[in-house]
Amino acid sequence: MTEPALDPNAVRSYYGTELKTNQDLKTDACCTGEDLSPILKKIFSELEDEILARFYGCGSPLPPALEGQTVLDMGCGTGRDAYTAAKLAGPNGRIIGVDMTPEQLEVAERYRETQMQKFGLDPESIEFKLGPMEDLAALGIADNSVDVVISNCVLNLSADKPKVFSEIFRVLKPGGELFFSDVFSDRRVPEELKSDPVLHGECLAGAMYREDFRRLLAKVGCNDARIVTSRPLTIDDPVIENLIGMIPFHAETVRAFKLPTLEDRCEDFGQVATYLGTIPESPHAFDLDDHHRFLTGKPMLVSGNTAEMISQTRYRHHFDVRGDRSVHFGLFDCEPTVKSSSPASSGSGCC
Repeated sequence: MTEPALDPNAVRSYYGTELKTNQDLKTDACCTGEDLSPILKKIFSELEDEILARFYGCGSPLPPALEGQTVLDMGCGTGRDAYTAAKLAGPNGRIIGVDMTPEQLEVAERYRETQMQKFGLDPESIEFKLGPMEDLAALGIADNSVDVVISNCVLNLSADKPKVFSEIFRVLKPGGELFFSDVFSDRRVPEELKSDPVLHGECLAGAMYREDFRRLLAKVGCNDARIVTSRPLTIDDPVIENLIGMIPFHAETVRAFKLPTLEDRCEDFGQVATYLGTIPESPHAFDLDDHHRFLTGKPMLVSGNTAEMISQTRYRHHFDVRGDRSVHFGLFDCEPTVKSSSPASSGSGCC
């Protein structure tokens, strides 16, 4: 179902002309609040100042093991994450950035030659496309052509989220990964608030209710999405607080895979997985989600879905997975590693 109250022109104006830098934001929804890895800190330090100053994101949706991958950045803005993905993907990678705001893309494109040369990479290996994320086909992005889709606090802005996620899973290759950060709510935002341009631009009016998000993914064939990180948002502006302060919002990073074999509950087949420690960014442990931390060399019981996520994707080279689905032992007993009173502690997936 579309959300006609969300006006793309208002969003384009808010991010293109009203906001000059991320210091103009009225909430911390579109401000990265995650602790950055040393690798990301180093790459960010090499990015042009204007790329960073005019970037509006709520996380760092850059998964590991991107070397040689084709990465699509949905709502790339000035290109912070797209350029970072290019550095991580290396000389054999390909990056596509899509955004609907000309002013944002002008910044990204202006630094393409110098930024990629600074990284020692071919400027032609990254491209920026102006257009709506609801119609990637119109931008020439083919079926099953992308290894990883990333997005940073942008999918909430779409007036047609079912179309956006349908497009994402169309262009992903089998076993491909969606890894994105966005704003989620614990209830549906009232319709009368969705037309407010400031609430919309601050990523609150279009925030996704978690259960609607789960149902939406199921309709496009994804039965199990996992929360990787979650943090509560604060609203310091008294006008915005008065309008929408009754709704708790969280900025969350989520991963999902194009795997038709995933079930809507985590089932137990007695499978065991061992992380080999071979991902350069994660030598000692690999975090699949907020309740699956694989310590290097330590065997770990996993559900059938988790086994699929690490054995039927690009992560398969980094894990030793033992067992199959020939014997079923019922539901998998899956609890978060660190229990929390936050609604996010239950995860967005099946366990």
